[in-house]
Amino acid sequence: MSEAIEDAIKHFGSAGELARQAGVTSMAVSHWKKRGIPVVRALQIDLLTNGQVSKECLRPDIFHPQDAQNDSGVAESSRKAS
Repeated sequence: MSEAIEDAIKHFGSAGELARQAGVTSMAVSHWKKRGIPVVRALQIDLLTNGQVSKECLRPDIFHPQDAQNDSGVAESSRKAS
């Protein structure tokens, strides 16, 4: 789990920038490394990174890889319906 948080930090360039983008303090990001990331923040980071750091990687205990496949299938069918 902390590896995925490190991926998020790398994506934003620093823990401080991740904190700024997520609207939290740098201390909160530091706590995520030790205690795990809250579900709502995993969703937020997934959105902020356009899925490059996925909620499934950040919280595999909550979001499962098949969820990602289902999400992409829903998005694909939505695009086709438009």
